[in-house]
Order: sequence, then C-alpha cells, then structure tokens
Amino acid sequence: MLMFMGEYHHTIDEKGRLVIPTKFRMKLEDEFVVARGLEKCLYIYSKKDWNNLVSKLNTLPFTKKDARVFIRSFFSGATEGEFDRQGRTIISSVLCNYAKLKKECVIIGANDRIEIWDKESWEDFLKDNEEKLSDLAENLFME
Repeated sequence: MLMFMGEYHHTIDEKGRLVIPTKFRMKLEDEFVVARGLEKCLYIYSKKDWNNLVSKLNTLPFTKKDARVFIRSFFSGATEGEFDRQGRTIISSVLCNYAKLKKECVIIGANDRIEIWDKESWEDFLKDNEEKLSDLAENLFME
C-alpha cells in the first residue's frame, strides 16, 4: 500500500492544469484516478488503490438508497488522470467546481490518497478542527 504525506502549495491554471508534487507522481506512476472527495476536496488514488476501493464499494447493496447516492456522486465525477511533461494533470471543470478550486491549491498526502483543496477551504478546515484534534485522537484511540 502506498503512503502519501506532506503539504504542498501550487496554482491551478485557467485550463485546469495542476502540478502534482514529484514525490507523489513517483508513487502514482502513470495510472491514477481523480474523484470527488469528502469535505469539498478532491481525492487522487493510485490505480491499484482505486481498484481496491471499487471492490469494497461493489459490496454495498444497490437496494439501499444511501449506497446508490454515494456511488453515483463518487463515480460520476471520477476521471482517469495522466501527467504531462511538466508533471501537471488536468482537473476537469466538474471537479474544479465541486472543490471550488480557483487559483491557489493545497495538495496533501492523506495516507492512501492525495487530496486537493482550494487554499482558503484548507485553511478554514484547519482552523475549524485544530482545537478538536486532541479530542478526536482521544475518541479514536480509546482503549
């Protein structure tokens, strides 16, 4: 399993091209998927991790409305990505609009995936959650 970590700041151009950090590109190789994430960010998965996730999602019962809604939302915006010679990938306008990507973006490693955030949204997320971190850790790791 791949592990992504770190925080990087890049700009997205008017054509939706965004540089993905070299360390991340090396781990992704040439096959990856960009999809809607939670909290209005985007997720990038390696092809292998994407396929593992798809296998898990395939076990959800299609008779459950929540499963159908989630799968529609998640898969409808997903696109296979590729890098150009400058290490950029194109983020579709659908995904840019979803994540409210304007110009300044933050690209973070989040263990098994990469997340792309609008800079302002990322700063708001950090600000909203910084005081909760110790409580979250305590609740998640209770023995």
